Amino acid sequence: MTEKVLSRSRNGFLVLGLSILLYVASTLLTIYCIARNIYWLAVICIVYLCFGWVLWLGLKVIKPQEALVLTLFGKYVGTLKDEGFYFVNPFCVAVNPAAKTRLNQSGDVSSDENKPIVVNGQVTNPIVNRKISLKIMTLNNSRQKINDCLGNPIEIGIAVIWRVVDTAKAVFEVDNYKEYLSLQCDSALRNVVRLYPYDVAPNVDTTGDGIADDGSLRGSSEIVAGRIKDEIQQKVAQAGIEIIEARITYLAYAPEIAAVMLQRQQASAIIDARKMIVDGAVGMVEMALDRLSENKIVELDDERKAAMVSNLLVVLCGNHDAQPVVNSGSLY
Repeated sequence: MTEKVLSRSRNGFLVLGLSILLYVASTLLTIYCIARNIYWLAVICIVYLCFGWVLWLGLKVIKPQEALVLTLFGKYVGTLKDEGFYFVNPFCVAVNPAAKTRLNQSGDVSSDENKPIVVNGQVTNPIVNRKISLKIMTLNNSRQKINDCLGNPIEIGIAVIWRVVDTAKAVFEVDNYKEYLSLQCDSALRNVVRLYPYDVAPNVDTTGDGIADDGSLRGSSEIVAGRIKDEIQQKVAQAGIEIIEARITYLAYAPEIAAVMLQRQQASAIIDARKMIVDGAVGMVEMALDRLSENKIVELDDERKAAMVSNLLVVLCGNHDAQPVVNSGSLY
């Protein structure tokens, strides 16, 4: 389906003015004909007064960043996309299958205009706006629980920034372009997240080139978001939708394993800290022995050096401050 933009129908003011003048003229002419007993002309004027308002059904007002897809007896006529006051065939019908769809996104926030109206105890639905928004919108789907490439369940949510670029495809190629976009976002999110571990893991290939890399959901969020965007765009291009950007808004382990993974991260952090402390302590002990030997402050045999190294490591690697014991006697 190829989009057809109607740009030569901006004569709404002309038709409105002419119809008002015809109504005034028909009213005066009806009074004149009745007074002059010209009944056939009076009947014509009365018929116009009864059905002349049909022309007003063809008057359409388009605001900036709005579009109206029109069909005539089931055939696609064209789309009004530029702002202005238009006149089209009064029998044209605006089509927007997603007009009543409410998603968790900008532009679908419930307001008083969308609430049912109660008249004499009967509930009536408000008038549905059939216009299609061409503005940039943000879709924030609900969080999903997905297993990463290591099988760990995680919860993740994304925000997708999108807009409609081809109204004909959006209306006629898919049943409901908003629901279609939402489902494709969920599907693409699952397909991409299953390729990555939550954190950096050994022997994991996330790019598909057969070489292990350091890709992860937590550390490579920009790359992951880019792959999600590209996959969504491939799916929704046939619906006339452009994906501008995709961002990860929430990322965490699932509640059932969150506590265990927290302990694992804490243990890893403790091990890394201890390793750094030991490396620093060994360097300080080595420096102390070298300085003592260079300055010939004291001569130590291997046994005394071993004892000194042991004492220094205990002092430097201990969790508490050392309690010194002063030996006032002989060294040996």
